[in-house]
Amino acid sequence: MKQYETTHLVAQADLNHHGTLFAARAAGWFVEAAFVAAGCVCGTTEGIVCRNLHGMSFQKPVQKGTMLRFLTRIVYAGKSSFMVAVTAVDALTGQAHIEGMITFVTVDAQGGKRAHGIVLDEAEDETESRQREDAERIRAQR
Repeated sequence: MKQYETTHLVAQADLNHHGTLFAARAAGWFVEAAFVAAGCVCGTTEGIVCRNLHGMSFQKPVQKGTMLRFLTRIVYAGKSSFMVAVTAVDALTGQAHIEGMITFVTVDAQGGKRAHGIVLDEAEDETESRQREDAERIRAQR
C-alpha cells in the first residue's frame, strides 16, 4: 500500500519534565498521522473512527528541535476495520523513534459498521511484510 507522511517539529511546548517529547503530544500526532493515511485511502474522513491504539512504543527519546516524520500505511483490511502501521523517524537521520499500530473502523451516520472497500495490494518491501505480520499477530491476540 502507498505510504503517507506527515512531519512535526518538536518544540519547547511539546516537551515533558525530562526535556524530551511528551508522550501525550506524540500520541496525538501518532493518531493524526494514521488518520491522514486512513482518509486518503478511503477517499473521505467521514465515518472513520479510531478503535484502538496498539502499543505505541518509543525506541528512543525525542529531543527538542527534531523534525519527526510519521510514516504510515494500511497493513490490514477487514470488512469495516483496518489497521494502520505508524513509524516516526528523525527526518534528518532516518533513525526510528516511535512505532505502533492503530485500528480504525468505518461507520454509517447511525454509528453502525460500514464496509470501507479497502483491498490490500502486494507488500512492497520487507518492512511492509513485517508490518503486515505484526498486524496479524495483534489481531490474533484479540
